[in-house]
Amino acid sequence: MLYFLSDYTEGAHPKLLESLARTNLVSQPGYGEDEFCAAAREKIRQACGCPEAQVFFLVGGTQANLVTISALLGRTEAVICAETGHIAVHEAGAIEYTGHKALTLPAVEGKLPAAELERYMEAFLANETREHMTQPGMVYLSQPTELGTLYSKAELTALYALCRRYDLRLFIDGARLGYGLMSPAADLSLPELAGLCDVFYIGGTKVGALCGEALVFPRGDAPRHFLTMTKQQGAMLAKGRLLGVQFDALFTDGLYWQLGKWGVDRAMELKRAFLEKGYPLYMDSPTNQQFVILTPEQRERLSREAAFEVWEPLPDGRTAVRFVTGWATQKETVEALIRLL
Repeated sequence: MLYFLSDYTEGAHPKLLESLARTNLVSQPGYGEDEFCAAAREKIRQACGCPEAQVFFLVGGTQANLVTISALLGRTEAVICAETGHIAVHEAGAIEYTGHKALTLPAVEGKLPAAELERYMEAFLANETREHMTQPGMVYLSQPTELGTLYSKAELTALYALCRRYDLRLFIDGARLGYGLMSPAADLSLPELAGLCDVFYIGGTKVGALCGEALVFPRGDAPRHFLTMTKQQGAMLAKGRLLGVQFDALFTDGLYWQLGKWGVDRAMELKRAFLEKGYPLYMDSPTNQQFVILTPEQRERLSREAAFEVWEPLPDGRTAVRFVTGWATQKETVEALIRLL
């Protein structure tokens, strides 16, 4: 069976496993106070161009989202996101579980348009009963989006300008950030992204690590007692050095960028094959998630030998499906799928 279900089902890149094995019996303090986490934090600050940044290592993406959003929002506040946003669709109500509402706005190709955010905020501020309503306090987006699309530098700049105008914090979910940064369509560098938001995270789980995300406050202005909140909500690892070792390896000799590029390159090979063989795209994604439309016959035939995700049934009986490549996708696997097409 050829697997294209996700970019995190494999274990970890060999260099990370080698680092973990090499440091296995080194005694260090717990909870991220070790020398490996310190080294990884400094490398991430350098990569982001943010010498004052605070960097926290959390166990996973859902935990990073719920801890950050709940920490930055007041008790009366909500988070704004695209209607297709991960926190609104695929996180089992984790944000609402913390007592904060997710306010969804119309999306275009998975992205929240600045015009929609401005329209919503102007209508909210014009509403004389707004004190009886949930107060918008943050904007959440992901790079890449849930549909594999990318915010351009101009789009992110416009969104961040609106956030500052309306006193909203901007949080970027970077679970697949490595693939977004290395896409041929990307026009944003990591330092540029860090300068256009209030907080973001660098995904490790989906880009070569066993687990873990590196949450970055670029200006060093994390909420008071943020570490305590992380522990309170189950996102802290007692053996924090395990995350530090992995991120230290990812940000040594450009490995993180290499893994992101590898996954995107395999996806572009697959995308070209879909188009050449007449499979229509459901979404024109420039990253490692590829969405195509299959007839019932194509879906049944391909599913005998390839595992992919059903995304959305279409009114005409066809189905939009998702194929995901990643840092561990082998060229031979992609070539085998292309032969099946």
